[in-house]
Amino acid sequence: MAAFTRPAFLGLAVVILSVLAGAANAQLSPNFYSTSCPKLAGIVRSGMSSAVQTEKRMAASIVRLFFHDCFVNGCDGSILLDDTSTFTGEKNAGPNANSARGYEVIDAIKTQVEAACKATVSCADILALAARDGVNLVGGPTWNVPLGRKDSRTASQSAANSNLPGPGSSLATLISMFGNKNLSPQDMTALSGAHTIGRSQCQFFRNRIYTETNINASFATLRQGTCPRSGGDSNLAPFDVRTADGFDNAYYQNLVEQRGLLHSDQELFNGGSQDALVRQYSNTPSRFSADFATAMVKMGNLLPTSGTQEIRLNCRKPN
Repeated sequence: MAAFTRPAFLGLAVVILSVLAGAANAQLSPNFYSTSCPKLAGIVRSGMSSAVQTEKRMAASIVRLFFHDCFVNGCDGSILLDDTSTFTGEKNAGPNANSARGYEVIDAIKTQVEAACKATVSCADILALAARDGVNLVGGPTWNVPLGRKDSRTASQSAANSNLPGPGSSLATLISMFGNKNLSPQDMTALSGAHTIGRSQCQFFRNRIYTETNINASFATLRQGTCPRSGGDSNLAPFDVRTADGFDNAYYQNLVEQRGLLHSDQELFNGGSQDALVRQYSNTPSRFSADFATAMVKMGNLLPTSGTQEIRLNCRKPN
C-alpha cells in the first residue's frame, strides 16, 4: 500500500472526521431509545401534562428553553447547566436571566426517566421531547422528534449573549441570525409563531408601546395599562392578545393588525420580505402548523461541532 505524505494524510484525516461527524448526526432517530428506554415518550408526556395542567404558560417556557439551548452551540442541554468553578453558564446571560424558566420541570422528568432507564437518555433529548409535547398539549401540532443527542459538559454565557436574537431585532438581523444556524427566513417566521403562547416582561416591549408608530392604537393603550413608562419592568403581558395560552395562528393575525407585542414580532409584517408568508399563516392555520413542525425538527438537528459530551445524570451539572 502506498505511503501517505503528511499533507495527504492530514487531508484524509479531515475527510474521515467529516464522515464520522456526518454519521454522528445521521444517528438521530425517533426510534433511538425504542429498545433502551421504551417508556421514554410516555414519561415525558406525563411530566409535561402535569406541568401544563398546573400552569399553562409552562408550555411556552419549555419551548423557549429548547430554542435558547439549540441556538447556543447546538441542542446539547447546555442551558440547563448551573454555573461551576470552571465555567459561567447560560442561565444568567442577558436573554435568559430572570426570564428563562421551567428548569424544575425538566429536572422532575429527568428523575422519572432515570428511574426507568438509568444513564441512558440525555437531558437534551428530554428537552426536545418536552418542547414538542408542550406545544401539542395546548392545541398545537405534534411531530416525530429525532433523538440521540448527547449532553454538553460545559456552557458559555458569552455565546448565549451573542447567538440569541433580542426583542428589538430588525428583520434583517433575524434573518441573519437564523441563517447562521442554517434556518431559512421561512423557518424563522414559522418558529416565531411560538409567540402565539407565552408572556413577555414589560421591559422588553415598553419602547414599542410608547414610541413606535406601526402599532394599533387601542392595543398600545391596553398594554400601557400594565406597563408604565417607568417601573414595572417584570410585569407580564401575553404575546397573543387573542388566545394567550392556545397554540394557533392568531399570532400572525395580530401582526397583520399591527398588534405584535415585541418590535421583533412586528418586524415580520412591516412592509418587508415576510409579509406574504405572515398573511398566508394568518389565513391558513394548517400551513403554519406544518411549517412550524418542520422548522422545529430542523432546529432540533443543530448539534455541537466539538466538545466533550455525555449522558448527564443531573441536568444541572456535569457528571
